[in-house]
Amino acid sequence: MKTVSVAIALLFVVCLAAPLAACGGGDDGEPTSGTGKIAFYSDRDGNGEIYVMNADGSYLARLTHNLAVDTEPAWSPDGTRIAFTSDRDGNHEIYVMNADGSGQTRLTDSPSLDAGAAWSPDGTRIAFTSDRDGNHEIYVMNADGSDPTNLTKNPAADAGAAWSPDGTRIAFTSDRDGNDDIYVMNPDGSDQANLTDSPGFDWDSTWSPDGSRIAFQSDRDGYLEIYVMNADGSGQTRLTDSRSVSVCPAWSPDGSRIAFESGRDGYLEIYVMNADGSGRTRLTDNPAMDGVPAWSP
Repeated sequence: MKTVSVAIALLFVVCLAAPLAACGGGDDGEPTSGTGKIAFYSDRDGNGEIYVMNADGSYLARLTHNLAVDTEPAWSPDGTRIAFTSDRDGNHEIYVMNADGSGQTRLTDSPSLDAGAAWSPDGTRIAFTSDRDGNHEIYVMNADGSDPTNLTKNPAADAGAAWSPDGTRIAFTSDRDGNDDIYVMNPDGSDQANLTDSPGFDWDSTWSPDGSRIAFQSDRDGYLEIYVMNADGSGQTRLTDSRSVSVCPAWSPDGSRIAFESGRDGYLEIYVMNADGSGRTRLTDNPAMDGVPAWSP
């Protein structure tokens, strides 16, 4: 049986890996219009840092400058701050910085793993994954790092929180039913329900801006690909077909496009596609690893 602790290890392999062998793919059309910036992870300067670029791939800038690994950027709802994961103080903790990279501050201070920050829509709280109580659970804390609270409280492994745009639900991954599925719960941890119920590995859920759909990654068809479903779990549909690795979906603010990480052209790069899977276009082109995109509000 796979566990989310194994899934976390896999994500670190996917998101911090060496270049992959070429597996086909390539551009297949022009995406529809969209705006904003995309923050992402890259090791192009020798170690893992957080970068930002325009949504068309232009004007790339490095935000963190640290010998540790900085990854998993998450924009605050007003676009002024970015939460991220770093091991700069010896283990993985949640940090926050201004959108220009200034004011980097640690929010969590636990000897265990704290990772995967997800802001509430009003910007007052942050959900995250931690194993501070002995196994991986979903926690929530105030945006200043105070009052961390365990929401899932399950002997299984729970990880990868994603807050719905209206603030009424949190999606996450759990292996409590024997394999990794996408679940949803209320913000207080109540009413936990399985949405995907698939024999595959379902992970990294992210809500569309209107809250009607959830994109996620799954290996149910043999490769890690991007899927989308309705918010109630119906209509599960594959968007990518790279026969490689396509992971870490991130919606554009208007819901028309999805950024993602893929190894379809031989290296892990940031791509963008229309919300129906068409118009796939590569944004980064670097022999280093670029991944874990997060689109600004």
